Amino acid sequence: MQHTQKGFTLIELMIVVAIIGILAAVAVPAYQSYTLKARFSEVVVASSPIKLAVEICAQNGSCVAGANFTAISVAAGVPDAAALAAGIPGIATSAPTSPFDPAGVTLAVAGGTATLTLTPRAVNGINAVDTYQMTGTLGADGKISWVKGGGCLTRAAGAIC
Repeated sequence: MQHTQKGFTLIELMIVVAIIGILAAVAVPAYQSYTLKARFSEVVVASSPIKLAVEICAQNGSCVAGANFTAISVAAGVPDAAALAAGIPGIATSAPTSPFDPAGVTLAVAGGTATLTLTPRAVNGINAVDTYQMTGTLGADGKISWVKGGGCLTRAAGAIC
């Protein structure tokens, strides 16, 4: 009578468990980084209406005098009278669990440069120092070149914006 072995040996099972452990050790931090970037995308998207309004007012001349911006600003998400006249929108409220904080939106102009800064709420792994800043330089043709900056680029674990 011949007896054949069926199933896996203990060493084979241990190798499979070790491989799964290594894959999990790599996948979990990557997934956490991915979800953090997905949450922060709400802050990035919230900058779009103001950026677009600044580009439009620069091209139609309603917020530009020569090669410089006129005195427009947004503080705590609320545009001043000159910004409203130039078409810069106010920012609506958001849910308290959202990283986007309308009160953290500022727009400042100096010469031919516009700086839009969004300071997020400290929720779900996002910190208030993870600011999202867009600096726009006014070109001679009325177009604006935007450069991304802020604390969201300098996180120790990697950029989230």
